Amino acid sequence: MRIGELAQQAGVTVKAVRYYEQIGLVAPKRGNNGYRTYTGQDLRTVREIRELHELGIVPSRAAPFIECLEIGHEHGDECVSSLAVYRDAIAELDRALTELGARRTALQRRLETAAEREVRPAAAPADYTVLPAGLPAPEDDGAAAHLPGKPVPGLILHNSDGESVALDRLGAGRSVIYLYPLTGRPGVDLPEGWDAIPGARGCSTQACDFRDHFQELRAAGVQSVTGLSSQHTDYQAEVAARLALPFPMLSDPDFALAAALQLPTFSAPGHERLYARLTLIIRDGVIEHVFYPIFPPNTHAQQVLDWLAAHPEDDA
Repeated sequence: MRIGELAQQAGVTVKAVRYYEQIGLVAPKRGNNGYRTYTGQDLRTVREIRELHELGIVPSRAAPFIECLEIGHEHGDECVSSLAVYRDAIAELDRALTELGARRTALQRRLETAAEREVRPAAAPADYTVLPAGLPAPEDDGAAAHLPGKPVPGLILHNSDGESVALDRLGAGRSVIYLYPLTGRPGVDLPEGWDAIPGARGCSTQACDFRDHFQELRAAGVQSVTGLSSQHTDYQAEVAARLALPFPMLSDPDFALAAALQLPTFSAPGHERLYARLTLIIRDGVIEHVFYPIFPPNTHAQQVLDWLAAHPEDDA
């Protein structure tokens, strides 16, 4: 018979038959025309190989069974060498089952341990809108004493709304600009030792305090409230949105205002220079009053309101 017929009757593919030939399990004869021809014995061999393969005995280990058939036995496993292959295959299965059983036991143990383990909630991110207790208060070093009466310089800075702001053209009446070092952002650590620097901690609480008293400040005659730091506008925009501030935040990354007015600054780990916290009350383009130092920052807006009440514009 031809190879296609053999493969069909044996229940295998032509490719499988050719593989069996390559490893020496099947040796067809060639006719005068050069084509391979297969006998009934070859069919019996291929069927034996297929059955063994279905049991997990690969063709490369089937030789003892084929040899057993070739010497006249009715079944390929009637020889001692064939039985040895069975034993080896069973031993391999036993080892695999033992390994799988041990793996399953380990997985079951870990599952039970994990299920019984107390689930600890993740640590809550730091809340920068709340001041911790025990912060050191800053002392008045006189670094802002020269500011009252000075005209506001003609600087143009960008704010968190994407607008350009001319500091000397804030409009008639009073404006409040509060300067601060930097605001904390959820998931981002503050500089190392930040809470130990007098007057450093509290920028977000200060912003929230101005937010909460914004309408009162307007009622007291303040035309505009603005926060200012050296942080870039994208950082300012994030904090303005996160804290729902009703006023924009100015960005002065080059410390242009500090240079123009000789404003106090300080350094912290990771930050070569930061603005010291102070607040300017500006009236008609001139600095009318300065709050410096500021502590605690979370009640500073009320301090500004108290000053405004004690210094109405009509008396200025």
